[in-house]
Amino acid sequence: MTETSSTIRAGTSARINIGGYIVELFHFTVKETRACTFAGLFFLAVLSVPQAGLLGIPRFDLLLGIALAIQFWMLWTGMETVDELKAICLFHVLGFALEVFKTSEGIRSWSYPDFAYTKILGVPLFSGFMYAAVGSYIIQAWRHLHLRIEHHPPYWMAALIAIAIYANFFTHHFIGDYRWYLAAAALGLYARSRVVFRPHRRDLRMPLPVGLILTGFFIWLAENIGTFFGLWAYPHQLGAWAAVHVTKWSAWSLLVLMSFTIVTNLKHIKATVHVPE
Repeated sequence: MTETSSTIRAGTSARINIGGYIVELFHFTVKETRACTFAGLFFLAVLSVPQAGLLGIPRFDLLLGIALAIQFWMLWTGMETVDELKAICLFHVLGFALEVFKTSEGIRSWSYPDFAYTKILGVPLFSGFMYAAVGSYIIQAWRHLHLRIEHHPPYWMAALIAIAIYANFFTHHFIGDYRWYLAAAALGLYARSRVVFRPHRRDLRMPLPVGLILTGFFIWLAENIGTFFGLWAYPHQLGAWAAVHVTKWSAWSLLVLMSFTIVTNLKHIKATVHVPE
C-alpha cells in the first residue's frame, strides 16, 4: 500500500511539474511577444510597404514615419518609459554611425539603392531603427521577464569588451578582423554568467552566451528577409538575391552582446549613482 501511494504521489508530482512548465512557457511566449512589440510592428511594416512606396512617398520615408509613429505610440501608452526611449535613441545613433561608415565610398559593405528624401550621406534615417529594435527588445524583455544576471563580470571589463566589439566593426577594414579573438574573450568573461528570468512564478536560468547566440541567429534570419525584400543589398546580392553569409550571424551575436552591455551598464549606473533633481 505504501509503495502504491508513493507511486501515485510521484506521478501526480510529475504531472504538476509538467503543467507548471506549460504555464511558464505560455507566459514566456506572451511576454516575449510584448518585448518584441517595436521590432515586430516595424518588421511587419517592412513586409507590407511596397518597394515603390505609397501615394508618391518613397518606401524608406514611409518606414521612417512608421517607426516614429510606433515609438510615439509606445511612449504614449506607457509601454515604454522616457528613460527607455533615451537608451533606444543611443542605439539609433550608434547604429546610424555604423551604417554611414559601412556604406561610405571605399567601404561599400552594403548599400541602400532606393531613393529617399530622408537619406543622409547615402543612408536612410529609418536604418537606425533596426538597431534600436534590438535595444528595445532587450529593454522590454528585461522589464517583462524580471531579468537579472548571476555572476556578472566587472562592469568596466564588460564595457571594454563592448567598446572593442563596436570599434572592430570599423577597424577591421584597415588592421584586420579580430572578431573571433573578441568573441573568445567575451566567452571567457561571461562563462559563468547566467540570465535569470521569471515568466510567471518560477525563476528559470539560461547561460548568457546561449541567449546572445540565439538572439543573433534570429536577427540573421530577419536580415535575410530584409535583403530579400530589397531593403538593402550586399555586393553579392546586387545581381540577384542570395542568402546573407552565415558569418553575419557571429557579427549579430557580438552586436547583441554590445547592446546587452549598454543596457546592463545603464541600469547599473542608474542603481548606483544618485542624480540630484
